[in-house]
Amino acid sequence: MFRRLGWFVGLNQTNLTTKRLLSAQQTASASARPNCQLPMLDAVHEVAVYIHRFHNLDLFEQGWYRIKVTMRWEDGDDSYAGIPARVVQYEVPEVGADNLRRVWTIDDKDNSFSTPSFRIRYARQDVFLSIMVSFYLSYGLNEGKSSAVILKFELFHTPTPEIGPELQSSLDVCAASVHEYRIPPKALLGLHSYCPVHFDAFHAVLVDTSVHVSLLKPGYHTPQLKVPSDSLVSEGTYGEDHVKSSKVLLIKALMTAHDILLDDLRRISKGINQAIDLTGITLEPDVTKLFNSNSPAQAKITNDETSPQMSDGTQISAEKYTRYINHLTEESCQTFSWDDMLNSFQSTGNQLLYLWNTFLKFHRENRTKILEFLCHSWANDRRAEWSIWMVYSKVDTPHRYISNGVDGTSMYGSLRPRSTNTRRFTDDPVQTATMRAELHRRGIAQMRINNRSIQDMYIFGDPLRVPIIIVERGSVKSYFLPLEDKAMHVLENGSRDIIKLSGNISQQNEHILRVVVFVHGFQGHHLDLRLIRNQWLLIDPKIQVLMSEANEEKTYGDFREMGLRLSQEVISFLKKKMDKASRAGTLKDIKLSFVGHSIGNLIIRAALAESIMEPYLRYLYTYVSISGPHLGYMYSSNSIFNSGLWLLKKIKGIQCIHQLTFTDDHDLENTFIYNLSKKKTLANFKNVILLSSPQDGYVPYHSARIEQCQAATSDMSKQGKVFLKMLNNCLDQIRIHSDHRVVMRCDINFETSSYGRRNFNTLIGRAAHIEFLECDIFVRFIMWSFPELFS
Repeated sequence: MFRRLGWFVGLNQTNLTTKRLLSAQQTASASARPNCQLPMLDAVHEVAVYIHRFHNLDLFEQGWYRIKVTMRWEDGDDSYAGIPARVVQYEVPEVGADNLRRVWTIDDKDNSFSTPSFRIRYARQDVFLSIMVSFYLSYGLNEGKSSAVILKFELFHTPTPEIGPELQSSLDVCAASVHEYRIPPKALLGLHSYCPVHFDAFHAVLVDTSVHVSLLKPGYHTPQLKVPSDSLVSEGTYGEDHVKSSKVLLIKALMTAHDILLDDLRRISKGINQAIDLTGITLEPDVTKLFNSNSPAQAKITNDETSPQMSDGTQISAEKYTRYINHLTEESCQTFSWDDMLNSFQSTGNQLLYLWNTFLKFHRENRTKILEFLCHSWANDRRAEWSIWMVYSKVDTPHRYISNGVDGTSMYGSLRPRSTNTRRFTDDPVQTATMRAELHRRGIAQMRINNRSIQDMYIFGDPLRVPIIIVERGSVKSYFLPLEDKAMHVLENGSRDIIKLSGNISQQNEHILRVVVFVHGFQGHHLDLRLIRNQWLLIDPKIQVLMSEANEEKTYGDFREMGLRLSQEVISFLKKKMDKASRAGTLKDIKLSFVGHSIGNLIIRAALAESIMEPYLRYLYTYVSISGPHLGYMYSSNSIFNSGLWLLKKIKGIQCIHQLTFTDDHDLENTFIYNLSKKKTLANFKNVILLSSPQDGYVPYHSARIEQCQAATSDMSKQGKVFLKMLNNCLDQIRIHSDHRVVMRCDINFETSSYGRRNFNTLIGRAAHIEFLECDIFVRFIMWSFPELFS
């Protein structure tokens, strides 16, 4: 059942694969046309999967791992699976203790390929697999259908510290995680794409993979039999004209694949600045014999300026030939002879095979540059692809909120914002945001996603369950470019920090210390924000990460004490990294970023207010606030949660809860959060991103967004005035140097129907608050749409 081979041998199973494909095709043909015997014309989709590197972000368990790859038609059964055709080890792996069993396997039972086993011992570990497996899928088995292909990656694991031959097969029993990609029908004619494989939160890894697809003539030669015309078709279901039409469509598909491959080769060659020899890539003259001057199709388009010349001995370009063949109809195929069709099939197929082999050779010689180019292209394309779930609107940051002092209402100051957002200030912002996301989700339900990009099934498997993100952009110049200009801007400015397999970094960033500090919330754990950390590491693999532990199990006390502990922890970490960077060369700059969840944001701001942090404030770069109660719990509308806060204050006397609810002092202007608002804790960040969710009942919506709330507009008491001062204090910090800063509010609307409407966590608003930590799709969308903020 298993076939195994060492790393030093490449496998080409063309003969065996061809027999299996031919047998399956003959079975399908016999069942479809029982009374019809026709010359065999078929093609195969060759899908070359290059598995370059296994990068361990934070696997929680040491041991031996392997990756299993299978392929199948989306609407077919297991008998329609892709068949491994060849395996190539294109780089010699390192020989050492971690690579004791350099053996890959092919399972004939399920047509799967498994990489050699490799050992994982620590985080951020790289294992360079450098192996290519090529699958064949028969075009004829799925002829006439518009079906996609599912590419499945499975991670297998055994915790055994050592491994021997007798344990090798047992690895398949321990399936750890699965990740699938969908290759849409359009991409089956030609695709060259980076394909990052991620597994689940407990197996946080990145497998650098690239996928290359083309439609090819099979590696066998069908005898060109001359069959009398009266014996070609009997009284079966399908007539000769119908069969001819389908075969012309096959030749048309081959020509389309030829054009796609040729265009992609030119694009890749230009992208990596490496010349490729494409001379001689033209159609042979005998291809045109299929369409003689007596053909109705030829007569129909003779006067068309795009039709090729059909004079004997004249070659035509692939582009012109494709435009010509697109004019063909089922009626125009009636005059074609089988000899002409077989000759045209062979000629077109030979040209395509030659071009495909040219690409494979070019890839072998430039594999590192090609992977980096595809990786950059993938990163640049994310914003356009993920814009399905992202809604952009521009809202100018208010100058100040002021009270008119007459009717008790509150209005904007002299700089009233002009926004594309149609929400009226008197509307309930929570309901408005929820309804806006729901309407957008209904629009997605009516949408038909049909492109040529490989699709991550973690996202595209059920598009309606993907979070909707409403991005409100502040008044910022030069950053928010039009969508069509964004890709080039990212390529020129942001893509330099995308992962490079060589492990080198550019000279420009060689001596810039980039540190990101992650701070958990109430009763949290230092690994709570690991999913966001992992995405940041994928954007910028050279960052230094501090997962703060200073306040773990200590979030019941005073925010001032928690802030002091965090500041001491950050300074100690910074000094160690600065000393290390200085020993390696001149330290040009430091970029210090913070990410906080829930009350972790108040801990961050309390730490920045400490005098010992003052020398480091000029290094502040990006601040990501995830559902942070920056304005406390004043005007909180969640009665159930407010009752819980009251019990915590009365029964346990938790100091930070008193501070959050402004009961830590009788005078509101002496409370902790009010005084924190007067300190410039947000003013020095170059980028400020406020993440909120209208479904989060644990943190007031207006508090997470640092904006006015409806209840405060009619409150003429001292509480209303204090709230307004506190709000303006925070906005003044965000407004500073607004022409040179990025300020964004991102509304995350999770799809929570799977939790159940009567689920207690959903009722009290806890589900969305915790979903920030357990879902990383929204983080991918934001980070890959705005990579400059995180690199």
